[in-house]
Amino acid sequence: MDIGMVTDKKMRVLVIAGSSRRVTNCPAADSKAKFFAERAKEKMPKDWVIDIFNAGNDYVLPKIQSCNACVSTSMALCVWPCNCYERHSFFEPDLMWDEDLYGRIYAADAIMVCAPVNWYNVTSSIKLLFDRLVCANGGNPDEKLIGHKDGALAAQLEHSPKWKELSVNHLEGRTAAFFTYGDEGGDEPADDGRPAILRHKEYFDPAEEAKMGYVSYFYGPVIWQCRHSGIETPERLIKQVAFGKGGKYSDNQIEELKEDKATLDEFDA
Repeated sequence: MDIGMVTDKKMRVLVIAGSSRRVTNCPAADSKAKFFAERAKEKMPKDWVIDIFNAGNDYVLPKIQSCNACVSTSMALCVWPCNCYERHSFFEPDLMWDEDLYGRIYAADAIMVCAPVNWYNVTSSIKLLFDRLVCANGGNPDEKLIGHKDGALAAQLEHSPKWKELSVNHLEGRTAAFFTYGDEGGDEPADDGRPAILRHKEYFDPAEEAKMGYVSYFYGPVIWQCRHSGIETPERLIKQVAFGKGGKYSDNQIEELKEDKATLDEFDA
């Protein structure tokens, strides 16, 4: 995918592999998201700086901690970058801080997300990651002004003249691209479009399901989060590909993908 305009400045791109699968954990196989992220790096201009972040789970790694919704108490309580957690914490280890993801996102000119569609939705890792980026949209850049996490001080700051200067989109001007993929249920759907093992056929209307068949529905919330936060996300940088439809999940792994010229050509286009 062409994810940004070429300028005299050396481009820096953060590519996020948004699947939770890792060969070192329960799935016993690396994700296709990791494969696509690495392929994207190979296809981008050689003078660009390409940084890959793998959001996959591993039993020895911390997980991305959840957003605590500080902004619902006060926008000024939501600190940029998130100060609900810290680097190398023993009690609340957080992958975003341990992997310096805030710094890597801030340093990037563009962000590319390669991720599957899971149950008509974003992956759990992508949802956690983007929830933790709410602070980029107007968050407080100076925790000292609120004594780290004092709700009363945050409320005062939010009502002060100073707040207008502080509350900005901290990632404004960057560009985002989304490449998502799926197998549309593999071999689960029957000929009528309903799940083959479903006994209550009347519960599932294939015509209604078909209305949700594009990335703007599945990944729409995080795409609009980017736009709301001043991150350019044009339609030409949003793509969804389906492959493996009608087949067994075990027959739709990276080895099969490497031989799927049509899918690879669509990704490269």
